[in-house]
Amino acid sequence: MKSISTAIVSLSLLMFTLDTTATAQIALSGYFIARAECPAFQSFRQHTNPGNLVTEKNYAYALRGKNSHAPSHYLIEIGVEPTRRWVAVSCGEHVVPVDEAGPPVPPSPPDDLPSPGSTPQFVLAVSWQPAFCETKPSKPECLSQTADRFDASHFALHGLWPQPRNNVYCHVAPDLVAADRDSRWAALPELTLEESTRAALRRVMPGTQSLLERHEWIKHGTCYQGESAEEYYGDTIALLDQLNGTSVRELFASHIGRELTARAIRDAFDDAFGAGTGERVRISCTRDSNRTLITELTIGLAGELDEGSMAGAISAAPRTAVGCPKGIVDPVGLQ
Repeated sequence: MKSISTAIVSLSLLMFTLDTTATAQIALSGYFIARAECPAFQSFRQHTNPGNLVTEKNYAYALRGKNSHAPSHYLIEIGVEPTRRWVAVSCGEHVVPVDEAGPPVPPSPPDDLPSPGSTPQFVLAVSWQPAFCETKPSKPECLSQTADRFDASHFALHGLWPQPRNNVYCHVAPDLVAADRDSRWAALPELTLEESTRAALRRVMPGTQSLLERHEWIKHGTCYQGESAEEYYGDTIALLDQLNGTSVRELFASHIGRELTARAIRDAFDDAFGAGTGERVRISCTRDSNRTLITELTIGLAGELDEGSMAGAISAAPRTAVGCPKGIVDPVGLQ
């Protein structure tokens, strides 16, 4: 009897060891280039995949780890909550840029993807603030949110990000970079803005109550095509105003408390800005208990943005993965 018990214990330990080995994470750097549309698992052992996400062919993802020294899966950043997902090694390849300056340029890109350096590229990130506040309820801008405030029914400004993604902190002193990375935004210098711009920014960027505008300027605005925070935010607010004046915003406002699909969102962009522009939009979601909430849209742009044509800027940008396939447009207040 003792030998049988010992054998059972030994077998259990072996199974535990195998399970631990299979799900362990070994850190990796570089990028994973997907060569096919593959499931992006939160747990590849259980085949759990919130949002039913798949990788986009020939898209480069930041690589964070592997599950063993002879891996079956890589851990990548995919941009949708949960942001770190496991994909099969056979789905693509691990690439480390020689100079570690940024993601590699995938071979055989889509025909409409501009060659590197041919034209300036950007990402406009806009939030659905009530959903953001479900995850950060103690933020000042969330504590003060009301159902009649602008961001309850309009897109809110997160930021405008010059591309590629590593194009950040241009000519910024090391102590300010350190303060920003530590989220000590009060230590960042106050921005010089015209009063009209400052007032508009307070309206469209609720995060100004947490000094988000200082962070966005230091990290991204310093790499913008202009030379001042006034120009950076003037152009960004103009872009957001264009978006909020379209049927895309009306679609969200009419679906508050209800589910929206990525297809419907992309179709709305096609109607508002022209055929194909929806393919330049990525949807981000987060889980809130048993709900999936749409938290953000990231919109590709290319060209000189101060000319005012958002439709042309979106059309000129490269296509992107759709991200989250569907989610709820959250109303104000903790649900």
